[in-house]
Amino acid sequence: MDYHQVIAESSSNSRESQRHFCISARTVERMSCTTILVGKKASYDGSTIIARDDDSGSGRYDPKKFIAVAPQDQPRHYRSVLSHVEIDLPDNPCRYSIVPNVLPNRGILAEAGVNERNVAMSATETIAVNERVLAADPLVELQPANEAANTPEVPGGIGEEDVITLVLPYVTTAREGVARLAELLETYGTYESNGIIISDVNEIWYVETIGGHHWIARRVPDDCYATIPNQLGIDDFDFDDAFNAQREFMCSADLREFMDAHHLDRTMSAAASGGFGFQSKSAFGNGGMNGGGNSSSGAALGHNHFNPRTAFGTATTKDHIYNTPRAWYMQRHLNPSEDWDSPAARYTPASDDIPWCRVPENAVTLEDVDFLMSAHFEGTPYDPYGTLGTPESRHRYRPIGINRTGHMVAMQIRPYAPVESRSIMWISYGSGAFTTSAPFYANVDDTPAYLRDTTPEVSTDCLYWTNRLIATLADAHFYETSNAVEGFSEDVRSFGHRLVERTDDALAIGGSATGAGGAGSGAGSAVGGSGSMSGAAVDSGSDGLASPTSVPARLAAANDEMAEYLRSRNTKLLGDVLYTSSNLMHNSFAMSDRWN
Repeated sequence: MDYHQVIAESSSNSRESQRHFCISARTVERMSCTTILVGKKASYDGSTIIARDDDSGSGRYDPKKFIAVAPQDQPRHYRSVLSHVEIDLPDNPCRYSIVPNVLPNRGILAEAGVNERNVAMSATETIAVNERVLAADPLVELQPANEAANTPEVPGGIGEEDVITLVLPYVTTAREGVARLAELLETYGTYESNGIIISDVNEIWYVETIGGHHWIARRVPDDCYATIPNQLGIDDFDFDDAFNAQREFMCSADLREFMDAHHLDRTMSAAASGGFGFQSKSAFGNGGMNGGGNSSSGAALGHNHFNPRTAFGTATTKDHIYNTPRAWYMQRHLNPSEDWDSPAARYTPASDDIPWCRVPENAVTLEDVDFLMSAHFEGTPYDPYGTLGTPESRHRYRPIGINRTGHMVAMQIRPYAPVESRSIMWISYGSGAFTTSAPFYANVDDTPAYLRDTTPEVSTDCLYWTNRLIATLADAHFYETSNAVEGFSEDVRSFGHRLVERTDDALAIGGSATGAGGAGSGAGSAVGGSGSMSGAAVDSGSDGLASPTSVPARLAAANDEMAEYLRSRNTKLLGDVLYTSSNLMHNSFAMSDRWN
């Protein structure tokens, strides 16, 4: 992929881009997404898993593509399309794979990616901070030149467009990613409020921006999952750890002083409060439910703890329609034995204190992640396709799996696999309720054309548009087409798991450059600094003689096989859905002439 060409195209104000987006280069549209993060001891196989729906704004649909970026194609001088900020970049990037927008008028918008050192990023989860924060540390927005006042343009800060491109190619661990992102935020600021996820084989870190230049980060506890629905989510922060060992927390160096100066901490003193935040024991009856002693949601807090959600975030009526119901449903699914639905339920769809993270009742699978990222409140009165409740209740809350999802990417980093093949990107395009994710190895030099060559115009030659067409046809006949969609999903996931196991086995038999190592081996040690993982496996040629083949090439071949299966199975699903929908057209008529 020629990154310089993308940047050049991004700077142009093409009619095609305007036709699809109706947006100027200075317009910043907020994205709407949903995130779930799964710690390595909470997942079914010891992997860290980070997943996010990338949803477009209302009335807009962003085509997506899956590409690999070679080091020579990474820019050395970067200019943001939206904010015009310019940044010199290091001269030692590594290869990485991303799933950006097809149309370039809002920049690269990498959205989700994994580098060859097995560091993954998902960016961003749009969040909101309150007015007190915005007053104390305003967002760094582009200020256009004013000829009348004779004032020059003042660039803005960084945002969703830029984050992965500026961070992912240069880091070897998730912690390094947090540090690099923090330096960029403090130097250039940001023009929007975002959550950014960075993971490696050992850790998942979640970063939230606080105003224009400040930030906090929390490590997802290994035995927990975290849910984030377009809302500032971290609900406990430990200053003692952040300014010392940094085992679980990190933040801006002046965050404490910033909060004191602007009266942002809303924590009540223990003597004055017998309520939330100062109970003698966890409201769950289990101090480990939300990550152990460093838990806020109901657990006893020391004087160096505070709740960022109440200090920096929002809790509005719109949050209770658009955001909190998604967290409620995800946790309802992963902790089903609790009371979620009765009038006495501890948490409801409108609760502002749903925990940021908690221990699941069962180890979380990729199928759980796929289901939740496509969920529409199944089994509740709030399902828009359901029969429970009333017509009003079925459209009361914003579903997780929504019509304008561009893609869902779940990034799985496996401790038991060799470093060359450790990272898998489970990718789906379009509305998740009518498709499923499929596995693709991240450490490749190129990606399958079916996912890579998405066109701006509708075409069944690419996965994105095929999925969009299927969803649009099936939506009007949800129950009549559900068996076909469910059969497709089961087939694709089963084939994907078998393909990964078969590819892993072939690499193990052929040999690879680096052994798997244990679950404790860090991402940084995987490549020895900024080196490239170009180990060789053994491929048996047609003459029966062993010949060396690079591991990325073998992984690319597996990806091509997955893509070809998707193409074939998607074509069948499209035909099935089209046939069913054709029979259910309003102008259908059962009687036909005698020749038929």
